[in-house]
Amino acid sequence: MTHLARASSGKTETRVKMAAGAEHGLKKIVWQKIRDTIIADCRKSEVWKIMILDSFTTQLLSLCCKMSDLMAEGITIVEDLFKSREPVLEMKAVYFMSPTAKCVDAFINDFKLKPKYKAAYVYFTDYCPDDLFSKMKVFCAKHIKVCKEINMSFLPLEAQVFTCGNPGTFRSIYSPQSSDRGQTLETLADQLVTLCATLDEYPGVRYKKDSTLDYAKILAELVDNKLARHYELDDNGKKKEKTQAQLIIVDRAFDSVSPILHELTYQAMAYDLIPIKNDAYKQIPKLVKEISANKKPTDGKISIGGLKQLMKQMPVFRKQVAEKTVHLTLAEDCMNKFQSSVEKLCKAEQDLAVGSDVEGQKVKDPMRTLLPVLLNPHSTHDKIRAVLLYIFGLNGTTEENLTKLIQHVKIEGESEYITNWKELGVPIISSSSFFSSRKPSRRDRSQEERYNLSRWVPVIKDLMEDAIENKLDTRDWPYQSECPSAWNGSRAVSARQKHKPSSQDDHRTGSRLIVFILGGVCHSEMRCAYEVTQANKSCEVIIGSSHILTPTSLLEGIRDLSKKPMDTFTIVEETA
Repeated sequence: MTHLARASSGKTETRVKMAAGAEHGLKKIVWQKIRDTIIADCRKSEVWKIMILDSFTTQLLSLCCKMSDLMAEGITIVEDLFKSREPVLEMKAVYFMSPTAKCVDAFINDFKLKPKYKAAYVYFTDYCPDDLFSKMKVFCAKHIKVCKEINMSFLPLEAQVFTCGNPGTFRSIYSPQSSDRGQTLETLADQLVTLCATLDEYPGVRYKKDSTLDYAKILAELVDNKLARHYELDDNGKKKEKTQAQLIIVDRAFDSVSPILHELTYQAMAYDLIPIKNDAYKQIPKLVKEISANKKPTDGKISIGGLKQLMKQMPVFRKQVAEKTVHLTLAEDCMNKFQSSVEKLCKAEQDLAVGSDVEGQKVKDPMRTLLPVLLNPHSTHDKIRAVLLYIFGLNGTTEENLTKLIQHVKIEGESEYITNWKELGVPIISSSSFFSSRKPSRRDRSQEERYNLSRWVPVIKDLMEDAIENKLDTRDWPYQSECPSAWNGSRAVSARQKHKPSSQDDHRTGSRLIVFILGGVCHSEMRCAYEVTQANKSCEVIIGSSHILTPTSLLEGIRDLSKKPMDTFTIVEETA
């Protein structure tokens, strides 16, 4: 039996929540749709029900509601679809799952021989293939009371941030060894369509034109075609018109700097500097230290009785840490890391990324900026990040210089950390070709107030602001499908729309800009969605990707792009 809250399994883990819960934005919209579909059906019967989830829907529900919310709606138990469960013949079961063969087979097993529940209410996150649907009918038709596809195969991570919940997409898209790139793009397109359907948007679609890779273009075509089919007929039998929204698709090479730069905002620092796994922040050493500080000195020794007393106090301290001090402790850990090493790196990183120093003077010799980083005892990963910033700033370097840099960082055996960026279309070796990748021009932000160690602005913020102001060049940003001519991202869409939105969620009278990054989104880019929305107030910006990036996860993903998939083989035993 599983609950939506993360269990700590004997360790002090605190789930890190950086943004508001389900009070507004995507989380509220998703929870409302679940209530209007799944929960509404449950209300028709006053009998308490069991809800059965797969790993994806468990994560989805965990992001937008609590167990108490489900109990208030008549759901008394939440179970794992793939774990052994005891039959409860007097209760009805609500199955919320992905439309995959694995999920459908697990569902069929619950009813094929001997039913585990009184009846089944089945809800798929997306379209269920005909063969799987037919298979369910053959074995379970008499037990299924409801079967619906609710079009919700994305994760509402924050109020204005979503992911597709699949870090493996990065390798599938960019690895030269990939055998499932086409299917991965199809799946991402399906997930983006469910996002638009949940938001009740039929957006115009644009993409960043690339001279080397066309993945963004392919995804834009897929999304636009699937949206057209999805909205072919509405509930009234009429074709749905385009709404006041734009969906813009870019690939990860669009901005290679932001994901590897040391970002000094709280959320980005925490996920970069602290070993947070699955949003769980472990604090056992500090917790034991706090407990011990409240005990009398033991000269380094502790009895069994003393240990027993410590264990008794653990729940009290765990609750205190979880409810009162988790972010203070996390901030303290971040600050310690910053003061011990990161602060020394930041000026060099900013100079290399921006191309100028704090006074605005152009960095004429980037190598002079890089060398102190390489000569100081920073971690190998930090040195790799600095080298990459140096190379990105030059739009590539020479073979000879690259070899020396790799030797300097002492990664001769793992040079793929740097060289594999070419698989994303990022120039690592400089080219004299006229058609070589050119760096995008940036918006002038010289009048904006910025901290000396936070001068870099993610390129995605330029894109968001240019899109809202209708400044994107159609030669670089082609339309896969046009938005309504009135769309200008300003919410002053037409004279007929005179009233203003009444709340943050009421965007039906205005516009939405949805930005999707193919290959992961970093925390500084997520922050830009909020900043641009706050600055414009009239256009909501939503950003998403296949998954969330940290500098470490990105570097490791880049390194592994050239690794071959593990070969499978059969051992044949010879008989004498």
